[in-house]
Amino acid sequence: MSFIFAHLLSWSAVLLVLDAVLWHLAPFRHRAPRVGVRLALFLAFSALIINAGVSPLQAPLFADDPVAQLGATALGILWWLYAARVVTEVFGLVLMRRIGHSGRLLQDVIGALVFLAAIVAAAGYVLDLPVKGLLATSGVVAIVVGLALQSTLADVFSGIVLNTTKPYQVDDLVVIDGVEGKVLDINWRATHLLSSAGTMAVVPNSVAAKAKIVNLSRPNNLHGVSISIKVPNHIRPRRVLDALDRTLQGSSSLLLNPAPKVVLKEAGEEMSEYVASGFIAELSKKSDVRNQLFDLAHRHLEAAGISRHPDGVIEPSSRARALLDEVKIFRSLSHEERDRLAESMVAQQYSAGQVVLDLDEVPDSLFVIATGVVSASVPDGAGQTEAGRMGPSEVMGEQSILADTPSQATFTALTSSIIYRIDKRLTRECMEKRGEVTRALNKLQAVRQQNSRLALMAKPAPIRKGGFLGWLQKR
Repeated sequence: MSFIFAHLLSWSAVLLVLDAVLWHLAPFRHRAPRVGVRLALFLAFSALIINAGVSPLQAPLFADDPVAQLGATALGILWWLYAARVVTEVFGLVLMRRIGHSGRLLQDVIGALVFLAAIVAAAGYVLDLPVKGLLATSGVVAIVVGLALQSTLADVFSGIVLNTTKPYQVDDLVVIDGVEGKVLDINWRATHLLSSAGTMAVVPNSVAAKAKIVNLSRPNNLHGVSISIKVPNHIRPRRVLDALDRTLQGSSSLLLNPAPKVVLKEAGEEMSEYVASGFIAELSKKSDVRNQLFDLAHRHLEAAGISRHPDGVIEPSSRARALLDEVKIFRSLSHEERDRLAESMVAQQYSAGQVVLDLDEVPDSLFVIATGVVSASVPDGAGQTEAGRMGPSEVMGEQSILADTPSQATFTALTSSIIYRIDKRLTRECMEKRGEVTRALNKLQAVRQQNSRLALMAKPAPIRKGGFLGWLQKR
């Protein structure tokens, strides 16, 4: 202990080295313990230099020992810088916990101001310099530097405004001044965006603060998705609107509230433009849902006898034959075989809400959807869960065709639908002639069973009320 008290200044210098080593090399997983260790070392450093007779609030009094005078002066200055560093770290820890990664810029600005105050305080207290004159001189220098760095300072203060108002954060998908991308970083000068092409876009904060900002990631659980379809003018708009409305109903990814809608956006000289739009819960699925909507729109327009070419309309007489060309399981059949199969197809009209194929029913036909949307629901123990939705050119009843087993789902028409029936005997004849038909039906059955399992797994488990609320509910 006597050795320690005899060399307090030396031990204080050792603490500074220890702080630097621990800060950079110690395996701290979290920032809070690192800041706590630094704060503890700072307090120990303060106690050592004060006990050694060095006060950060006055010039050192070791006039008879030049070496001690120099060391005490250096330690006094380092105390102020050390204090500024600790205060900055504490502020940064608080900001990161309250406002996340976007608080880094504010932390840098506060740190710069704290260090500036520490330098002025060290000059006034430790070096005993005329601070008023120094401040006056630094004020003139600050004006000159501010004029020279006007644009840079505009970026800094704009960055502070952006971090305070938070129109976007790191990992948000935004459009800034016409540039779309994912926010990677927001520093003191600019916002860095990663575009869909994999390129880096740097938008100065002053530009971002003045520009129109569209945040595609907010709100978190509501994201718009739309498609645009052009149809010849001579086709009645009501037919197109009905087909596109069935398109929206055919996608189970769209939210029911706000409700999807179809509008006639513009009627040109030859083509009319229709826009079908809705909302989804996950932004990452936007591209997949748009692709699905385009495919559904194509199928429902064709099923309604609407051609997107200026010359016209699909003739109703060829609907059954054209439908077979779109059914995947019959693609291996020759044209003559499809012609004979189309002649035997029987159309049946279903209204919205009518059951097409019930649970545990063994149908005597294979169902092929011509128009409309059909929902497939599977039992979940307490009721039924929707496993998927089907549209034109999709089939039902494959289990009965393969092995005379009953249906494991309930198929209900969500909209008015036209569904063709193909006799089981004719379908099995196709299976005997073409092994590809059998393989396609088996694959379809496996896919639908997997979709049913996924739908049941995705259904949230019911919350059982217990305790006092459960007791009240039973009363």
